[in-house]
Amino acid sequence: MVSKVVTVVNAEGMHMRPAGLIAKAAKEHPDSEVIMKANGKEIKAKAVMQIMAAGIKKGTEVELVVTGGDEQAVLDEFVKMFEDGFGE
Repeated sequence: MVSKVVTVVNAEGMHMRPAGLIAKAAKEHPDSEVIMKANGKEIKAKAVMQIMAAGIKKGTEVELVVTGGDEQAVLDEFVKMFEDGFGE
């Protein structure tokens, strides 16, 4: 298990587009499980609706936790997505 805390930089927070990108990326790694911890909730990264329902706004700290195969590479990929603001 590896984890890292990132901060949401998107002005709109975790709306549909970044939530969809997270879920898509998580599904591309079937040997890994990615959990996002924010606002007192544990959110499965593969579940778009869970991400949307968490109400993650700009400035929110999110702990990314990865277990399974190739953990560090998967974590690095997700950290980069957050740091780049999902291309927005």
